Amino acid sequence: MKKFTVSEESSLRNFTDNVCAQASFCFRRLLKAREVRVNGVKVGEDVRLFPGDEVCYYMTPAEEAKRAFSVVYEDENILVADKESGVNSEAVFCETGLIPVHRLDRNTEGLLLLAKNAEAEKELTAAFAERRVEKVYHALVLGQMPKQHSVERARLSKDGKSATVTVQADGAGTPIVTEYEVLELRGECSLLKITLHTGKTHQIRAHLAYLGHPVVGDGKYGDSAYNRAVHAVRQNLLAKQLTLRTGGALGYLNGKTFVSEKNL
Repeated sequence: MKKFTVSEESSLRNFTDNVCAQASFCFRRLLKAREVRVNGVKVGEDVRLFPGDEVCYYMTPAEEAKRAFSVVYEDENILVADKESGVNSEAVFCETGLIPVHRLDRNTEGLLLLAKNAEAEKELTAAFAERRVEKVYHALVLGQMPKQHSVERARLSKDGKSATVTVQADGAGTPIVTEYEVLELRGECSLLKITLHTGKTHQIRAHLAYLGHPVVGDGKYGDSAYNRAVHAVRQNLLAKQLTLRTGGALGYLNGKTFVSEKNL
């Protein structure tokens, strides 16, 4: 059994996603079996939670043991986690009790960097803001790219109401730069290495979809008919590599590269 106390108003679904990855994996089963208790009362639906509420999840040993991430690197200042697909970044932050400096989409797997103290947080936050962290992703996309390697430029606009972004060639929006290299052809799909020169919300997924090559399994910007045909329910996107350009308290990590153990 895992027990948590609610700190702010939320739905049970969102609370679970953000604090207990193991319960989020089996959330539907838990509700159906009424294996979730709120203030000691069994619930079978997505109820509203309020500050001070106590939530208990009664999972099987196998469900409770399912990992949300593995540790790629750890020292006295930072931890590099290798997050599983389907896990909210917030659940990793909650489980480790560490300080977040960036996040990944729920269905993007791979490297997530956390700070252990204020000095490390300050340096890492500055490094991300000043683009001193090189981020490399792998993506499986639909179709064959027109070039083996290309640096693509466009403009990206956010739509807060729909929680999506729009990419266009020019006009309004923030400039984005996405570099790709074809690593492998897989039938009607291509495995790409993506280097982000700008790091905007949903940049990779939206930019590749704009180029006509959506990420396989992407439910927001992808090809829904193809995803259904191949039963792809999660986006094939992996935060594969991080290289740090750091100073100050983290000067000893300058030039250090971390690589995810996962592959698409």
